[in-house]
Amino acid sequence: MTRSSQSRLNQRQRTRDDIVGAAIDLLKSGATPSMSEIAEAARVSRRTLYLHFPTLDQLLTDARIGLLSKQMVDAELELVDPGGDVEKRVTAMIDAIIENARVTLPLGRSLIKLTIETPAASDKPRRGYRRVAWIEQALAPLRAELSAKEFERLVSALAIVIGWEALIVLADVRAVAPPEQRKIIVWTARAILRAALENRKRPKRRLAR
Repeated sequence: MTRSSQSRLNQRQRTRDDIVGAAIDLLKSGATPSMSEIAEAARVSRRTLYLHFPTLDQLLTDARIGLLSKQMVDAELELVDPGGDVEKRVTAMIDAIIENARVTLPLGRSLIKLTIETPAASDKPRRGYRRVAWIEQALAPLRAELSAKEFERLVSALAIVIGWEALIVLADVRAVAPPEQRKIIVWTARAILRAALENRKRPKRRLAR
């Protein structure tokens, strides 16, 4: 990913965060806001709002998940040694997400249905941006050890096995009980992490003349 494309991605993420934050604030007041009210509160146009969230249901579901999940996962990551073992940081994040999923998974299933059935209005990710932010936060100590491409690949690989989709597969496809779900996800995440570290780029040695 080039620096300019990363900058555009960061800007889109900030806009999305502003929209969801505005929706959360309005929901806290006890009201069910309209798209126009959310756009006004977020200080964005309705067109921008619909580019990020094609339907009000999708936006409100996303915001309700944000109300339930953000503090729990962020707090868990803050308890982990900030400069320490990345495996411990990733495991702590997985534990927080699984614990949080006891409340958010029904909403997560609804959000998956909404984002699958609603045609994409743009090339923006339609869900999972919190998960990506948490994975990047957990992996932060590795940024200096991996190239930008390697880091992004690792984030993408972990996003496959961490989150609602993985829990749904383990429950619906494999009929795995919750305690074993956690073991499988942690085991898989650690395997991916170790593979990434083993395969990271190393400086090419010059041959002696």
